Amino acid sequence: MNTEAKPRKAIEVAIADKNPLVLSGLSELFEKDERFSLVFTVNSSERFLEALSRIRIHVGIVEWTLPTHGGASLLETLRDWPRPPRVVVYSSSSDPNLARKVMASGGAGFCSKSESPERLLEVAAAVADGQMVFPFVDVRGLYRDPLEELTEKERVMLTALAKGQTNNELAVDLGISVNTVKFHLRNLYDKLSIRNRSQAVAFYYSLRNGSSPE
Repeated sequence: MNTEAKPRKAIEVAIADKNPLVLSGLSELFEKDERFSLVFTVNSSERFLEALSRIRIHVGIVEWTLPTHGGASLLETLRDWPRPPRVVVYSSSSDPNLARKVMASGGAGFCSKSESPERLLEVAAAVADGQMVFPFVDVRGLYRDPLEELTEKERVMLTALAKGQTNNELAVDLGISVNTVKFHLRNLYDKLSIRNRSQAVAFYYSLRNGSSPE
């Protein structure tokens, strides 16, 4: 009887990153590791989804701030796919809650860009094997009301955006500069995992209507 183990099929991966230098470096990293087979690389979430409609992979390596829609929207879109790949998100963000956001959005793993390249390979291999790989995440916070993370001023701004107020009008009402308004809005968008004013308005009205924000 032949007792030799059959060679394991290579893990088919795809990489999505907006930075061409990072994309090139990651491509070389995965191509050199015999555990993986690099299927395609793209520079936007739109192209990632378009490629997935034609090609099946095991694991996607996705940068969190990926254009056009960002990592959160990409993960939420993949939830509705019949057999989506498992996704590892990697990021240089200093947001201590990002791993929790990735888990809540449906990601299978998270790796910080401050980790070694070998760590990303190990995370991808473990995710392909069915594991969930995250740094410590307090799962009690996965389904908290996102408004709880906003400061009082940020809540006021969210309501004002829904009423159609401009940055200049917000600056006058709050007695701060337009640049300070922009600073607070960036923080608000980051905490709610949204990207712009229109998404903030949609978020506000989805909460008022009692539905989950898209």
